[in-house]
Amino acid sequence: MQKIKVMVVDDSAVVREAVKEVLDSDPGIEVIGTAMDPIFAMDKMRLQWPDVIVLDIEMPRMDGLTFLNKIMAERPTPVVICSTLTEKGAKVTMDALAAGATSIITKPKMGVKRFLQQDASNDLIEAVKAAAHADMRRMVASTHLSTPAKQLSPKLSVDAVLPPPTETRLGSTTEQIVAIGTSTGGTQALEFVLTALPRVCAGIVIVQHMPEKFTEAFAQRLNKLCEIEVLEAKNNDRVLPGRALIAPGGKHMIVKRSGAQYHVEIIDGPLVNRHRPSVDVLFRSVAKCAGKNALGIIMTGMGDDGARGLKEMRDSGAYTIGENEETCVVYGMPKEAMKLGAVCEEVPLHEIPARICAVCASVSGR
Repeated sequence: MQKIKVMVVDDSAVVREAVKEVLDSDPGIEVIGTAMDPIFAMDKMRLQWPDVIVLDIEMPRMDGLTFLNKIMAERPTPVVICSTLTEKGAKVTMDALAAGATSIITKPKMGVKRFLQQDASNDLIEAVKAAAHADMRRMVASTHLSTPAKQLSPKLSVDAVLPPPTETRLGSTTEQIVAIGTSTGGTQALEFVLTALPRVCAGIVIVQHMPEKFTEAFAQRLNKLCEIEVLEAKNNDRVLPGRALIAPGGKHMIVKRSGAQYHVEIIDGPLVNRHRPSVDVLFRSVAKCAGKNALGIIMTGMGDDGARGLKEMRDSGAYTIGENEETCVVYGMPKEAMKLGAVCEEVPLHEIPARICAVCASVSGR
């Protein structure tokens, strides 16, 4: 099997060395070059173009965002952003994701070599593999719409956080809830869906695989673009019509019901399907507390997080939707949900906002 060819662009020699060491440890990945800034990178890439670029944001001569925009305009290539975990870095990284980057790997200001080689090594490898599967034609189009060598940690299921739903069917309430899960390519997909929704729509809860701090910047960006209110979720936030709550990076989000009202709880817990937040955790909680009053949607993303939870939602009476292969940047999570029989229907991305409105209207009319 052909190896994924990677170019690493970072002004820190320590980071370049650490990233190269981690990626080269995987038999399916080959680092074909490193560069201290985009100008040097372009010279090397003209000789051999990579399958994936790992890119820093703040660099001399040309910053990462300018380089990313240049790449996407001239020769779209999957890009994994390797960004410092700061508030300023988070805001710039949101612009990078909007411009077509596939995902984020964070790096601390101190102890960066140890962090990349140990704490973030699996995340880095998986991010590069997910990027290599991305359909860049769809990724670029969406920006214009409004086996590793290292031993992986055990892949825990949602049972590690929440017990399975019971067979008890829940009664209807006057409140509907929409639960959305997504990963690679999801920032653009969510922007398209949420900006198309009217101010009066059902309350929405979202898991987008993303590190801590970045979810807050992502929510703030969407809140400025949308008619609905978009917030990074905090413990005990109400799920209200016209509001979307995004699970904070590094925490699981579950939905609970009190009478006819829903609220979220933000909790710690182990990685589920190697993610925190996990879509499966959110979907299971919605299956348990909302049943047929809910709508579940799984969109573009690598892996299978959310597939089992969506099946539990459907089994509890919820209507479920998967984004179809034609519009997914990575047709991974929706594909796995389809295999399990978790999806009532597949639709293209541009039809999802209308389906949210239509399905919620039908639920309220039951």
